[in-house]
Amino acid sequence: MTSGADAERGVDVAGAAPAAAAVKTLLLGMGNPILGDDAVGIRVAQLLNRRLGPVRGLEVREECCTGGLELLEVVEGFDRLIVLDSIKTEGGRPGHWYRFDGEALRETMHLNNVHDANFATAMELGRQMGGHLPAAADIHIFAVEISENLTFSDDLSPPVEAAVPEIVDEMCEEIVALLEIRPATEATVPPLCDTCR
Repeated sequence: MTSGADAERGVDVAGAAPAAAAVKTLLLGMGNPILGDDAVGIRVAQLLNRRLGPVRGLEVREECCTGGLELLEVVEGFDRLIVLDSIKTEGGRPGHWYRFDGEALRETMHLNNVHDANFATAMELGRQMGGHLPAAADIHIFAVEISENLTFSDDLSPPVEAAVPEIVDEMCEEIVALLEIRPATEATVPPLCDTCR
């Protein structure tokens, strides 16, 4: 592991080659840990955080129950946002997941999930008020289809629980590509997320 001084000089604590200034990125696990499947974003964030390890420019907040305008305080100062959340769509298959960005979210501002609270509207309002917030194109939402999120439970439903390992594998690959994580050399540094494959 490198020291804080090394990190300040641009050495990636995970062994990747020095790069230009890292994009300040927040990976956010959304959900309520006592509402069954609603906690899937939190669970996936915890597992991804362990797999990715320290990554230059990346901050992980594994659990966030905040929504709407309160979320602005959480994302203020970041250039990129990766949200892991649950979603419940008509006819959706629990354990299936979707990826979309903040621009697509504008078209689906009334998603039927407990974190919606006009997220896109709150972000746009924050930008108009001069907040340093990610642009819509720099907001990446990974949403897992759930069975239900209205029953108090510490456990995910069986279909969502069974899908978690595959969800983490697939999302890890996409997030590694999004973060453009590359080892210094193939011969000396193993891939940062070799368990993702």
